[in-house]
Amino acid sequence: MFARLRRLMLIAGATTFIALAGVIGAIGYRVFTAGERAAPVTAPVTAEAVAPLPAGARVLSSAVGDGRVVLTVEIGGVIELLSYDLGTLKPVGRQRLGE
Repeated sequence: MFARLRRLMLIAGATTFIALAGVIGAIGYRVFTAGERAAPVTAPVTAEAVAPLPAGARVLSSAVGDGRVVLTVEIGGVIELLSYDLGTLKPVGRQRLGE
């Protein structure tokens, strides 16, 4: 009976060790590869940089992510999404949401 108990404890201890090693390995992998995923901004935005907006546009909201700035603007009662490159503030895209 003690031999069976020892064998079960050995199996339980081995699976626990393998599980902990996997978790620690995954955490280590994420820590050491986190710096490789971040894309550097090629050209910093200076205080003089101005995003070109259409005349009469009213900015409703803004969002920054993935190297882009997205502005939600209202132009003459129509809501549009204007996308700009974060480094250069050049227009990338325009999407009308309603008319």
